[in-house]
Amino acid sequence: MRGLRRDRCPLPGPVTGLTVPLSDLEMIGSNRSGRLTGESVTDPSWDQQNTDGPAIARALRLVPGGAFAVVRIVVCVKQVPDSWAEKKLNPADNTLDRDAADAVVNELDEFAVEEALQIQERLGGPDDCQVTVLTVGPEKAIESVRKGLQMGAGDGVHVVDDAIHGSDALATSAILAAAIERLAPDLVLMGSESTDARMSVVPAMVAERTGRPQLTFAGKVDIADGTVTVQRVTDYGYDVVEAPLPALVSVVEKINEPRYPSFKGIMAAKKKPVETLTLADLGVEPAVVGLSGSWSAVQEFAARPPRAAGTVVTDEGDGGTKAADFLSAQKFI
Repeated sequence: MRGLRRDRCPLPGPVTGLTVPLSDLEMIGSNRSGRLTGESVTDPSWDQQNTDGPAIARALRLVPGGAFAVVRIVVCVKQVPDSWAEKKLNPADNTLDRDAADAVVNELDEFAVEEALQIQERLGGPDDCQVTVLTVGPEKAIESVRKGLQMGAGDGVHVVDDAIHGSDALATSAILAAAIERLAPDLVLMGSESTDARMSVVPAMVAERTGRPQLTFAGKVDIADGTVTVQRVTDYGYDVVEAPLPALVSVVEKINEPRYPSFKGIMAAKKKPVETLTLADLGVEPAVVGLSGSWSAVQEFAARPPRAAGTVVTDEGDGGTKAADFLSAQKFI
């Protein structure tokens, strides 16, 4: 069996002398320099310090036979303004004024976290499946990571750097892709879109940058034997789509019902590790992200004009006609 394991077989201590066939490395994926064609980890003197790239990182979790000792899932979450709050732009640079509204976890990303936790439960628990929450944003975006940890994720990663401010979808996808390459997960889960931008393009961009097959708008997710299978929601029902791992899946809000963090989960989250990374840690040049490195930007904006007073129609026996004339003038009928 290739891909996913059925019975836990942890690797004892350092992975010294572990032999991973080249064919397995090629199946696993590629690193930044392209698909692996000649790397090997058969030397008994080999250690983790002289390795790099997602293929090697995933090979560390292999046991003989091509099965994974632990399945790793990374869930991308985003901190967004409260959907019910009035959102404003900062006139200094035409970017979102994050202090003008309460910040919350993107609602659709909570469904992705819940799905990752349900997959973890089906695979046997934290010893068999590791769930990591990943976010990119300012200092207070760590609150979104904490929410995922309170729900049950095992650890978190927060990418924070002043140079990220003002990044559009393309720039953000580059940062997420670099972080995902570093973490080398078997499966990436994302919400189908964020409630502040409503673009629904970042999952596809990240999949392209990391060379992973993308399975979008999933209403159901199953993984078995190194393959992920989803029911992709469509206007006419759903399509069944599958792809080999590693892969990226975006989920819709009807896929599950996110759990509420329990008191025990809230307390446990305080002790869970959260790694903080910068652009330098990820090898991302500041010039290609942020407001100056983005492909799109807000040129100008204006406040919405105040709502005009309504039209009062006095019924003097011809109220129906007056109402019809008003609707006709507004081109409603």
